[in-house]
Amino acid sequence: MDLLFKPIAAICKSLADENRLRILLAIGNDKKSVSQIVESVELSQPLVSHHLKELRRSHLLKVERQGPFIYYEISNGSILALLTRVNEMAQELIDSHEPF
Repeated sequence: MDLLFKPIAAICKSLADENRLRILLAIGNDKKSVSQIVESVELSQPLVSHHLKELRRSHLLKVERQGPFIYYEISNGSILALLTRVNEMAQELIDSHEPF
């Protein structure tokens, strides 16, 4: 199996932040503006903008401009499935008392 180590590492690095995970889950399968995301995750607008920039940089989000508004959307539906599976795995590890 040929692994693309650099892209995998970049994606994992982006996903290794709790606030970014919260942002991705807040966006879900929808398109959301920065203000909608800020309201949903209860973080400051500058902090959300910083995390959105990082998520865009790793190609986890797409951006669409509509007039004065910018909307964010998850770039690939597999991302939410991946987060769901990692959450299940984390719960299994916690339940079995295996340290991280």
